[in-house]
Amino acid sequence: MYAVVTTGGKQYRVEAGSTLLVEKLVGEPGSSVTLDRVLLIGDGETVTVGTPTVGGASVQATVLGEELGPKIVIFKFKQKVKYRRRTGHRQHLTRLHIDAISADGKTVTAEAPVKAARAPGTAKPKVAAKPKVAAKPKVAAKPVAATAEAETKPARRTRTRASAETAATAETAEPVEKKPRTRTRAASASKATSVEDADKPKPRRTRAKAEPAKEE
Repeated sequence: MYAVVTTGGKQYRVEAGSTLLVEKLVGEPGSSVTLDRVLLIGDGETVTVGTPTVGGASVQATVLGEELGPKIVIFKFKQKVKYRRRTGHRQHLTRLHIDAISADGKTVTAEAPVKAARAPGTAKPKVAAKPKVAAKPKVAAKPVAATAEAETKPARRTRTRASAETAATAETAEPVEKKPRTRTRAASASKATSVEDADKPKPRRTRAKAEPAKEE
């Protein structure tokens, strides 16, 4: 059996045992609510339509808790006047559990038990703590004497064949005598000339006088 009820200006199709989210209703979690505005009752192939409601039909529900609907953003905008307004809204809703549908002296109830939601502002029930498991004993570390000795020994230096030959050649080679630098006659003469020119005072620059124009 199913029914079509109206609440909060909206219509909902409900069945026994289903969960419904409607506009906010007055009631604490765990309390029962009766929806008496039933517009239609369907029982198999029999459908009863109300004018506007079905007489004697009602729907019993239990309040599970309150919720907030999805956020809606309202944005107002006007051109050329720098007008901007942005606001948000979340509708207050109530979740119901449909317990039973009654019509024409026949009642259909839900088989599943109802679990009421925790009331807002109340603390969660405490859960018994699990017993702690004893820690496992630590395993003794293996001796690392051999490893420590291996680390402390200096690494052996290995020479390649080419490096050994180079070192032997460097030891047996005779020292080369450096020859003193010699200057040529032309280089010494050019140096003396440049020193003498540097001692002489530089001549002053004079501006040439303009010649007077000749008269014809």
